[in-house]
Amino acid sequence: MNAAKTGNSHQLGQLQRVAIAPAQLLPGEILLDRFQQHYLRRVLRLKEGDRFIAMDGQGQWWLAQLSGYPEFATILESIPVQNELPVSITLILALPKNGWDEVVRQTTELGVTTLVPVLSDRTVLKPSPNKLDRWRRIATEAAEQSERQIVPTILDVATFRDYLALREKPANRYICVTRTDAPHLLKQALASQQSPAGLQLGPVEIAIGPEGGWTPGEEEQAIASGFQPVSLGSRILRAVTAPAVALSLIAAALEMNPTPNQSVSP
Repeated sequence: MNAAKTGNSHQLGQLQRVAIAPAQLLPGEILLDRFQQHYLRRVLRLKEGDRFIAMDGQGQWWLAQLSGYPEFATILESIPVQNELPVSITLILALPKNGWDEVVRQTTELGVTTLVPVLSDRTVLKPSPNKLDRWRRIATEAAEQSERQIVPTILDVATFRDYLALREKPANRYICVTRTDAPHLLKQALASQQSPAGLQLGPVEIAIGPEGGWTPGEEEQAIASGFQPVSLGSRILRAVTAPAVALSLIAAALEMNPTPNQSVSP
């Protein structure tokens, strides 16, 4: 980064972040939509010449400057940054009765890459397509606030059993269970993420059940699909608390043993 242009990291940290879609990125410019124009100029009261950070949600940041035309911003330069977890984290979450908005917000702040809302045998909530749009907006806002490089992907709702039938099966798959002698998630994550050479070993999937937990049949099918049963501790957590706890433990396992960051795609 050219310090003469962008200033120091403290100055960059004071700039507002705005997520843009790839189609908005033009040669040397960004085409702002109506909502972004209103937010930057009316809500934040930025004027022509004021700067902000544009992020494409896929790993790229740019220093941008509002131009004399309300719908355009000029790209000043690309900003090199790396603040993502070194491996992708997928959370498979049985939909709780309440609190999903906060789950999306918290796990985005903590570094989740992909959220998979699933219907389990004990799921009560069956969301509408409008809910999915709302969750994706919340993820975008939380990514801007927490200075993420990527905006997490939120998949369409599927049944847990259908998700387990998918072909892709990463090595590090965990299903959180209660009232068992399963090993603690942190212990398993620390062991699996470190090779003899000290290199981090790849994507992680964590499955967290609804109120009442997974059924025995669901646990058996998950284990048959390569999931390792793990515990989040000796206390019983609410369905909306467990995702943040699980992601915090995984992030701690990764960041306690830092290595050069790998490229993480949303």
